[in-house]
Order: sequence, then structure tokens, then C-alpha cells
Amino acid sequence: MERAAAWAAVGLDNIRREYPNDIRHTMTGPDDRPLPRDVHPAFYGSFDWHSCVEMHWMLVRLLRVARDVVPAAEIRSALDAHLTADALAAEAAYVDARRSWQRPYGWGWALALAYELTSWDDDPDARRWASAIGPLAGVLAARFAEWLPRAAYPVRHGVHTNSAFGLSRSLPYARLAAPDLLAAISEAGHRWFEQDAYYPAGYEPSGSDFLSPALTEAELMAQVLGPEAFPDWLDRFLPGIADGEPAALFTPVDVSDPIDGQIAHLHGLNLSRAWAWRRLAATLPDGDPRVPVMTAAVRDHSDASLDQATGSDYMVEHWLAAYAVLLLT
Repeated sequence: MERAAAWAAVGLDNIRREYPNDIRHTMTGPDDRPLPRDVHPAFYGSFDWHSCVEMHWMLVRLLRVARDVVPAAEIRSALDAHLTADALAAEAAYVDARRSWQRPYGWGWALALAYELTSWDDDPDARRWASAIGPLAGVLAARFAEWLPRAAYPVRHGVHTNSAFGLSRSLPYARLAAPDLLAAISEAGHRWFEQDAYYPAGYEPSGSDFLSPALTEAELMAQVLGPEAFPDWLDRFLPGIADGEPAALFTPVDVSDPIDGQIAHLHGLNLSRAWAWRRLAATLPDGDPRVPVMTAAVRDHSDASLDQATGSDYMVEHWLAAYAVLLLT
């Protein structure tokens, strides 16, 4: 975790930086022109709402796993300022009033933040922040559980509306505190993905992906199916892994313009692929011939983009460090 202090510094700067801001707010009339922090008193920074939630998750995660090498007092002070009961009640009300806003990506990251706080029960600050985020987590868990049975089809592409990633980010909280959501995620995973076979992953990537549709689906199904059923499912879904096929999934992507916000997404694809390959390798049994190939893919994709999480353009820095922390912790 030698990079943890740099990631923490980026996160602290991001969550307090209100502009530039890509606010997504439905206007109700000509006078409805709020400032970002008026709409989102907790999550107004980091260019957009979901990135700000990611940065808060990252700071909490770093406090838990690397508190000796990050500016812990400054992080706690910043979280105290943002994760108040009033601010998070306003965030919960905003989400509750808008049926599909930030679904499923922002919802998943917010529930990941709620899990990180709620499961950290030996820290007094975390217990206070967990209590404050409870209403937002409750709204999101209920919204997810209501929506999933109606969602006849998954979204299978590599940006925010990807279904599998949002569900995967939500699963730890569902297991901990939301049994209805856990049942809905399990049912949706089986219904959407259990019969998938020979996935055409050679078509990846698309030009602005930060997620791999193939690998996010596989990572979710590793959790839904469990270690006994998952290896056979994966053999049907991506039968060429042991031979490094399809090559597209094992080859880090080139980022031709890190200042272009859409092209810069591809740095995230490298890191999210590395995370997914690591998660999949950990699910397979000892001696599985796919594990060494996956492990090499983790290294190659990490080497391609890990350095970009700090010291790069703001179009990368406002979110990429969260994926670095996701990968390495």
C-alpha cells in the first residue's frame, strides 16, 4: 500500500472540489437552478455524484486497511463534514424522489459505502457515519428489490448501466443488512446469466468502456453460484481461459487520449479487469489451470494503468483511484 497516501490525497481533494461538476438534475421550472452542494450536500464533489460516492468509499476503505500510512485525522474530519445525518437524509430524499436516477451504478457504490461503514463496528466514527447513511441505504435497498423482479433483461455493456457490476457492489450490504435485496439479486443473477455460454468476449472493448461486460458478469456469478457450481459455469461461459482466449480479454487496452473523458474510461477498464481476474482466480480451486493465466492478466492490466490513478488529468483523477483501491484491497 505504498501508494495509499497519494490516493487518499486525491480523494480528499476530489470530495471537496465542487467544480467542474456534471450535475444530473431534472429541472422542475425556470427557477430550479441549484448549486451542486444545494442538491447533494454530502456528495457534491468529484465531478459527479457516483464518483463522489466512490471517493468516499475509497477514503473509508483506506482508513480501515492503511490507517498508518494515510492522513487519518484529515480523512476523519472530511468525512465528519460530509457524512452528517442531515446531509445524508437529503441525499436519501433526493434518491427516493427519482425512480431510476443513478441506477444501478451509483446505487451499487452507495451500498458499498454503506457496507464499509456498517461492517466497521469497532470504530466509533464509523458507527456514527453508518447510522447517518442508514436512511440512504434503506431507500436504495428497497428500490433495488422493487426494480429487479421487473427488469426482464440485463444491460450488457461496459459503462454505468452495466447490470452485473451494480449488483456485485450491492451484494455485501445485502448479505449484511438487506435480506430482500439479497434474494432479489440472487434471483436476477440466475435468471439473467445462468444459461449464458460461449460469451463473445472477443468483441471487447468498446471505445469508452471502464468495465468488461464478460468479466463483470463472471465476477457476479462467482458470488451467486458459489465455489462448487461456478467453475463449470465459467467453463461454459468462457471456455478458452486456460489458453488465454479470447486474447482481447488478456490484452491491456491502449488509452490514446487521457484528457478525453470517454477515452480515459479505458484506464478504468484495465483496473477493473485486473480486479475481476483476481476475484475469479480466488474463486477457483487449487490447481485449476486457469488460475496462472488469470494471475498474469492481473499483473499485466495493473501495470498498464495503476500509475494513472494520481498525477494524471482530472478526467481520470476524479474516479480512477477508487478502482485502484478496489483492486488492491
